Amino acid sequence: MWRFMGGRFSRSTRCISSSSRAFGWWEHVSPAPKDPITGVTEAFLADTNPNKINLGVGAYRDDQGKPVVLQCVRNAEAKIAACEFLESNAAAVGSKLVEESAKLAYGTQAHVVKEGRVAGLQALSGTGACRLFAELQRRFYPGSPIYLPDPTWSNHHNIWRDAQVPERSFRYYNPITKGLDFAALMDDVKTAPDGSFFLFHPCAHNPTGVDPTEEQWREISYQFKVKNHFPFFDMAYQGFATGDLDMDAQAIRIFLEDGHLIGCAQSFAKNMGLYGHRVGCLSVLCADEKQAVAVKSQLQQIARSMYSNPPVHGILLVSTILNDPQTKALWVKEVKVMANRIQLMRATLRERLEDLGSPLDWENITNQVGMFCFSGLTPDQVDRLVREFHIYMTRDGRISIAGVTTSNVSYLASAIHEVTKYDQEASNIYNISI
Repeated sequence: MWRFMGGRFSRSTRCISSSSRAFGWWEHVSPAPKDPITGVTEAFLADTNPNKINLGVGAYRDDQGKPVVLQCVRNAEAKIAACEFLESNAAAVGSKLVEESAKLAYGTQAHVVKEGRVAGLQALSGTGACRLFAELQRRFYPGSPIYLPDPTWSNHHNIWRDAQVPERSFRYYNPITKGLDFAALMDDVKTAPDGSFFLFHPCAHNPTGVDPTEEQWREISYQFKVKNHFPFFDMAYQGFATGDLDMDAQAIRIFLEDGHLIGCAQSFAKNMGLYGHRVGCLSVLCADEKQAVAVKSQLQQIARSMYSNPPVHGILLVSTILNDPQTKALWVKEVKVMANRIQLMRATLRERLEDLGSPLDWENITNQVGMFCFSGLTPDQVDRLVREFHIYMTRDGRISIAGVTTSNVSYLASAIHEVTKYDQEASNIYNISI
């Protein structure tokens, strides 16, 4: 250290004890619990068994179990190869992404887009879009909780918790019927304080694969008008429920028709196979253009302090696909192909289980939709699948159908049949006794 003494600088030294040097700033920090989804992948990768199956990943896989680069993405890559916007996230590119994403969610001819009532911002995939909205909610509705479906994607809890937004739950899934608990859902909507925030999955609910019907969505929307609730939609799997992008946005459009102001998180990680590029969009519908400008400015300020700008390459890819009619048409076809493969694997898995003579009802496999099947397997049964068969999934029994292939579906069905034998035998005894 230099000190000014007697008209000149002189150097002084300070003795630091070895004990203080040895003291660690972070000794009080303990390891964080493993994420239930990434933990499955880590365990799968560490397994050397050749028959291992990963049913935890939430991204699409082809029938060889490999990640897919869509042809529409390859075409977009070629178009942007000499792009001039690699220095920064050009405002024009971001605006195009928001505009085209809004059309995907609210409809090509949606009046809210034409009227400039959409406050939108490109985000770091669906997770980033949710996090931006959670922060917006905290800043302008402090103390107001978010109601999350029970169950929901595990990361939703982390996102709103870290934004310091109080969390509540509403009943959604009925484990007995393995379907929607609609009466309980409606009861929770009605009893929540007026003006509450609710999160919904508009299609391909994660983790259950259970979606409300069109009529049920209309009833939910009506009750939201009565209670003046705010609907926030997390749309991570548009196209994977039905194979039709418009059909999978039906819930959002019902709420739009009924005059709701809506929040929507969109992700292109799954339906464009761009998981590693983190491309998403957050949109918030406002009463008029002036309100939209104000909300967007707040979102930009939030994003600025979090990550400044998202990476530009993925935004260029998505913008190119959505803005070029030929490339977009190809994407629509490829989404349908992915959805069809998932539907085929659902039907095949159920068929294999029934062929094995399982007396359990596996109708839920084909009744549920999208990437995930809530199998009904217990944590103990999931543990047995890992231990005895090297089949990995989250302990709540969620199966990623994308991980099921024609080469492993029979092995998977046999393994499930084996670990559910006890339940089958108990069921048979019960049936005999009555």
